[in-house]
Amino acid sequence: MIKVIISDLDGTLLNSDHRISDYTKQVFRELYNQNYLIIVATGRHHLDAMPIIETLGFPIYLVTSNGARIHAPNKELIFAVNMESEAVKSVLEMDIPAEYTTVLFKENVWQTNKHNDKLLEFQTELNYVPELVNYKEVTDFDVIKIFFTHESHGKLIELREKILEKHPGVFSHAFSLPHCLEFMDKSVDKSVAIASILEIEGFEFNQAISFGDGYNDEGMLNATSKGLLMGNAPDSLKNKLSHLEVISRNNEDGVANYLADKILNNVSLVSK
Repeated sequence: MIKVIISDLDGTLLNSDHRISDYTKQVFRELYNQNYLIIVATGRHHLDAMPIIETLGFPIYLVTSNGARIHAPNKELIFAVNMESEAVKSVLEMDIPAEYTTVLFKENVWQTNKHNDKLLEFQTELNYVPELVNYKEVTDFDVIKIFFTHESHGKLIELREKILEKHPGVFSHAFSLPHCLEFMDKSVDKSVAIASILEIEGFEFNQAISFGDGYNDEGMLNATSKGLLMGNAPDSLKNKLSHLEVISRNNEDGVANYLADKILNNVSLVSK
């Protein structure tokens, strides 16, 4: 029996305005009232994600930075892992071309080599602030994750291969979106963080369903009893995870509609 609901944020629970719709909030409040364990697992930093999930109106577990942080429903930080400082320094010393936007996720600020309007669009409220830096002058390499963005997915693949070739077995990595490449400590994955939460709460993956749209969701989608892939997910991911059911898009309240129909089993509880 399903007792745990797990969802990604961007492209999944959030619409294209980077907000949770009123209908989705209503569905999730009913799930919470029926004692389902709800977990949000995102690539976003916790300072960025917390104000978003607070709009649900009830406390939940929050997994952020692709699994590098876990916050309990009372907002207590219960798990944290950063990248190895020497490895971060080594990546920055690779003289990555300026055409890439490079971002260091730090505890209270994200450092970037250039202003990027597209990245700022993801933040409806600027709770996690950017800082423009020259990486040749950076001396603090205490970093949660390294994030690269480029208009060309092919260029990001080239960069990924160069970084992994120089640092074998050091990082975990994922494309959260086709134009967003992220590196974390090798131990980090959403599914690993979720497993810790399930152990705390006395549940197992076979009691959970999950929703996602990106390659950084792959682990959790495959681990749960049922993984649901968003209609707006990249075709390459749909092809790779062809064994998973594809539901409607994030702008169509795909997660909420599925939960209302398949889990609540009574759409009269939530009228759209």
